[in-house]
Amino acid sequence: MPRINLLPWRTELRQKRKKEFLTALLGAVLVAGLLVYVSKLGVQAQTSGQLRRNDILTEEIAKLDKQISEIKELENKRERLRARINVIDQLQRSRPEVVHLFDELVNAMPEGVNLTQITQANNRVDLSGIAQSSSRVSALMRNIDASPWLADPHLDVVSGSTQGAARNSQFAFKLYAQQVPTEQAEAAAQKSAGSQGGSK
Repeated sequence: MPRINLLPWRTELRQKRKKEFLTALLGAVLVAGLLVYVSKLGVQAQTSGQLRRNDILTEEIAKLDKQISEIKELENKRERLRARINVIDQLQRSRPEVVHLFDELVNAMPEGVNLTQITQANNRVDLSGIAQSSSRVSALMRNIDASPWLADPHLDVVSGSTQGAARNSQFAFKLYAQQVPTEQAEAAAQKSAGSQGGSK
């Protein structure tokens, strides 16, 4: 007689497969959760490392900014010192110019000309005085023009008058000239001395 299996094997098989599926699903979920957690830990480690590097960079940038400001301050001090040194050099170079100016004025003064006032503003020298004739004023201007320390004489005012019983005529004049800087004047003086030495 044939044997008939009346056990619900299909139901058991279904339940067995269902358990296997749930077990596999649970394992996959656990593995996925573990992977997500590990990746999260890795990202957090990288983020914290990057934040530390950012903090270090921020500190170094702050140090560099401080050093740059110190360098700029030192450069400003250097520029101020250079300006002071230039002023001192100009004063040192211009010190003998006053001596040369008076020396040249004495040498350029023809007989019959008296100076009453000398004023100087920068390189301009204003001269006021009295001369016995206008030709003596012209001689003064020629002497100034020939001087290596003075240049470009210009006559501002000349006025004549007669005084006393002898009717002596006098001419009041005002003229100005440019004082030549020391380097140019010394070069011109050496050149004229060289040409005079060569002509002898």
